Amino acid sequence: MQDDAPIPSPAPEPAAEAASADLVNRRGPELEGDYRPAAGTYLDPVNARVEAADYSFLLRLTDVLNTTLDLRTLLKRTSELIRSVIQYRIFAILLLDESGKELRMRFQTGHTAEVERMSFPLGHGVVGQVALTRQAILINDVNDQTNPAVEHYIAASKEVRSELSVPLINKNKVIGVLDLESDEVNHFRPEHLHLLTMTASRIGQAIQNARLYSRVTRQAQALEVLNEIAVELTSILDLDQLFERIGQLLRRLIDYQMFTLMLVNSAGDKLVTRYAWRFGHSSMPSRSLPINTGLVGAAVAEWRLINVPDVRLDSRYHMINPETRSEMIVPLFYKNRVIGVLDLEHVRPGYFHERHERTLTTLAAQIAIAIENARLYSQVVRHEQQLERDLSMARQVQLRLLPSTVPEHQHGEFAARFLPARSIGGDLYDFVEYDANRSAIILGDVSGKAAPAALFAALVSGIMRSAAAQKPAPAEMLKLLNDALQERRLDSQYVTMLYAVWNDDNQILQVANAGAVPPIFCRGGEVTTMRVEGFPLGMFPEAEYEEFSVATQPGDAFIFISDGITDAENAQGDMYGTDRLTGILCGHRNLPAGEIAEAVFADVARFQAGQPRFDDETILVLRVR
Repeated sequence: MQDDAPIPSPAPEPAAEAASADLVNRRGPELEGDYRPAAGTYLDPVNARVEAADYSFLLRLTDVLNTTLDLRTLLKRTSELIRSVIQYRIFAILLLDESGKELRMRFQTGHTAEVERMSFPLGHGVVGQVALTRQAILINDVNDQTNPAVEHYIAASKEVRSELSVPLINKNKVIGVLDLESDEVNHFRPEHLHLLTMTASRIGQAIQNARLYSRVTRQAQALEVLNEIAVELTSILDLDQLFERIGQLLRRLIDYQMFTLMLVNSAGDKLVTRYAWRFGHSSMPSRSLPINTGLVGAAVAEWRLINVPDVRLDSRYHMINPETRSEMIVPLFYKNRVIGVLDLEHVRPGYFHERHERTLTTLAAQIAIAIENARLYSQVVRHEQQLERDLSMARQVQLRLLPSTVPEHQHGEFAARFLPARSIGGDLYDFVEYDANRSAIILGDVSGKAAPAALFAALVSGIMRSAAAQKPAPAEMLKLLNDALQERRLDSQYVTMLYAVWNDDNQILQVANAGAVPPIFCRGGEVTTMRVEGFPLGMFPEAEYEEFSVATQPGDAFIFISDGITDAENAQGDMYGTDRLTGILCGHRNLPAGEIAEAVFADVARFQAGQPRFDDETILVLRVR
């Protein structure tokens, strides 16, 4: 994605050298009488004349310049074409950076890697002077101190003896410099200079077109990458993974050497490092800075991107990486507050430019949203984990509230089974011993599900247990409970309840109902539903409840259920219903009470065939012996 990397050039071919020498020999005498400037003088490219012999070269140049928009290919072909007419030992095409203040090599052959990495400010060196004055320079002998142009010469290679440097101008603006060097004194002749000054504008225009094409292509690629990054970042919800991925994806757009992601702490007084990357190695150091420290603190305080070309010249710089020369920081905003910063660094002064600023600013908005989403997700996970622990504890408490044993009587056998739809349920059941011969049987269903229903069930159970000390009849108990819940009324909360008392002396079962599923009993294969009804508890004040008594016989089987049994659904949406329930009850009436309850549960499970339960399922069984 970078456009300032130098382009390597292959070594010249012998055939090209021979062709070059031949063309120069043929063209030299023809131009010698017309154009012979003094060595070392500045030549004005605007006044360069086109001779008839130049057209051959111009046609070849036009063909080269018009056949590609790829900048690397264009620079390489240009160097090869120039070599075919002008022999050189060292060649370079230098282009001004985006700031327009510094030349950098974009293509070279013959220079060392160290020289290739050099930058040349305007006015510095021969190439810098050419770019500044917009005039070509020909130096026949770099050691000739009488030549005023030599004072600008930089001895990058001790073998160099002569230099030819020409400005590349497009639309009256210098965009770069062509620079040729030789190890021979007087190697470059005025006709060489004439040829290059005559064609430099065409080369400059082609380079500028290629740069524009490259810029548009890069922008399209950058937009595509930005879109990919935005999509990917929003899918990562683990913070540590997100921080590392941000660093990796950002390198696809900006070739930084050091990167730090810092977030503002909860107190808002420090920037805490959450991820760092230095020269190919990532880390997560636990380092923090006061929020007003250094350039990162300035970016937070000023709410804007800060780009410092040379941190050594900025008093705000707080040194952490001594290699740093360029630094660019952008604050991360979320809902009108700064949540952190992205800090990019490079060892080269003036490395980050306007395109980097635009890219980082655009990406920062997506990064801030992704970080906040991941933070919220982490909070939700923590809350869910805490909720799971709370629900687990609540389930244990609820199970402790349910009776661990059933009453034991000579003529009555009891069983209970309970299966909540969630980790905790809203159904409640209980057995209360009145005396040696009497036991109360309670089955309730609280409105709602899960924790709120379980808490309300615990409240009802506590009130009922307290009132049971008076050993009330079923209808009286329901009235006591209803009055007590009216005093503690909660919106939209009520409970349906069956309350029955078994008398083992006379085998009579007394039943009162507050809106629950009526009890069913089977006698001799015949099914009877006890038609006893009433309002749910806590719904209406001053409610009255009727009471129903049954004189039982040995072999009778009674079943009390919550509506989660009859309302259970299969995949087709059919309900289990009362008919299936009574069939199982009568078919198993001669079995022990516990086996009757298990048979009903097993049949309901078969009917549901793996469908999720939407309501608690509770069964109480009384079998008369």
